[in-house]
Amino acid sequence: MKTAVVTGASSGIGQSTAVLLAERGVGVILTYSSNEQGAKDTVARIEQSGGTAVALPLDIGDTAGFPAFREAVARVLTETFRRESFDHLVNNAGFAGTAMIEDTGEPEFDRLTDGLFKGPFFLTQSLLPLLADGGTVVNLTSNSASPHVTAPGYSVYAALKGAVVVLTRYMAKEFSTRGIRVNSVAPGATRTRFADDAFGKNPEIIPELARTFALGRVGEPDDIGMVIAMLTSEEGRWITGQNIEVSGGQNL
Repeated sequence: MKTAVVTGASSGIGQSTAVLLAERGVGVILTYSSNEQGAKDTVARIEQSGGTAVALPLDIGDTAGFPAFREAVARVLTETFRRESFDHLVNNAGFAGTAMIEDTGEPEFDRLTDGLFKGPFFLTQSLLPLLADGGTVVNLTSNSASPHVTAPGYSVYAALKGAVVVLTRYMAKEFSTRGIRVNSVAPGATRTRFADDAFGKNPEIIPELARTFALGRVGEPDDIGMVIAMLTSEEGRWITGQNIEVSGGQNL
């Protein structure tokens, strides 16, 4: 059985990705931070459909915990999947933060840097020995790093997502010696619990935001999850080093 590690899969895009991978017959090791119940819900959805999933805690902003997490992944691979390696890594976990440049303090800058760039960088490094040759990595970026989407207050978030776009290209180059493909997916605004559940708390913003999409609506988690699942599959076998915007034509 092919096996994937999907970070931040207790809700939203990560949850969708985990479920869609499981529907394709992939075993899933998924992570959560504060939302343990959401992770249990993801596991339950996968198991109800006949799949196999295990949830592990992970703080993507705390690199000190990565060695223990790698050991936990290795243990689950052996005990649950009877394997010594996994095939797909989806670096989805992260969090938002907004402030104008003049109001941004170093603690918030460092928090975002740790969670959105340093964390995915060193988590990938930590898990590389367990990632099978011929496997895949998919990093989550954002269309906020694109020139046509420049929203005041997102300077640090967008710049860090832009850094992941560049990192993806270098990963694709360096990991290609092992046949590992690396791509990133850049969602537009998507209806998730992101940014402190902004859509859930302020549903009135959705219709106005939808008008900025060429396809007339805000994104749903499955819109993104399906592309991630494709990139890990045989269908994406000739795609590497790419940052693919999946945004329904936001600000087109």
